Amino acid sequence: MKYSIVPLLFSMLLIGCNSKKEAKTSEVENQKKITVDPSIDTSINSKVAEEQEFSVSPISHATMVLQWENSVIYVDPIGGVTAFEGYNVPKIILVTDIHEDHFSVETLEAVSGPETQIIMPQAVADKLPKDFKGKILVLKNGEKKQIKGFTIDAIPMYNLRKEVLKFHEKGRGNGYVIEKEERRVYISGDTEDISEMRNLKNIDIAFVCMNLPYTMTVESAADAVLDFKPNVVYPYHYRGTNGLSDIAKFKSIVEKDNKDIKVTQLNWYPENK
Repeated sequence: MKYSIVPLLFSMLLIGCNSKKEAKTSEVENQKKITVDPSIDTSINSKVAEEQEFSVSPISHATMVLQWENSVIYVDPIGGVTAFEGYNVPKIILVTDIHEDHFSVETLEAVSGPETQIIMPQAVADKLPKDFKGKILVLKNGEKKQIKGFTIDAIPMYNLRKEVLKFHEKGRGNGYVIEKEERRVYISGDTEDISEMRNLKNIDIAFVCMNLPYTMTVESAADAVLDFKPNVVYPYHYRGTNGLSDIAKFKSIVEKDNKDIKVTQLNWYPENK
């Protein structure tokens, strides 16, 4: 009997090693699943943003899905339920403005779940049917709320040039700063290089618009970014009346003047591949 315990102990040790190996393999395989969104054009060195416990998947133009730890956030969801196939029901939805490239009643109805909190300015809330009232939270420019583990701050977004003031008047729409555990993410919405953007502090990740005539030039966007100095910036909302803005130029201006700011281009317009 004293000899039979040796192979038994060896077998137990082997099983333990295999179990650890299988667990490690499973962990690696799970990590590999959080990779590049197939809708993104890798030919322009673009990929899903994969910061620590944070990722972003562009849907189109102003629309995106943020995965922040275990929370899913939709920004300006349009395109119907098919645009969000493969994504989990959001914990939070952020809507910036009333225009159809940011706001769709049908899409909000299709993608929101019973526990989804929808954040929006009053101008958007005024366009919703009555059965939405229990799901929404209205934030005015400058208001800040604690929502489902996040701090959400409504930032002004508006035009500066006289000839385009009609597109985005001050006080109607919201940009947002979302914060959790000292990570701060800025979403510009439709705006020019306003002082409220330039004076932002401690922004880790920024999504900045740039398209004419509705928002601003790539030069103005770059100049604002160089003022508030986010760690990472993603150009988005860059299709205007004359096509796509020159994102490569934006990247060149920013990185030439401040090499500490990382500019990453994602493909927000897969139809143009």
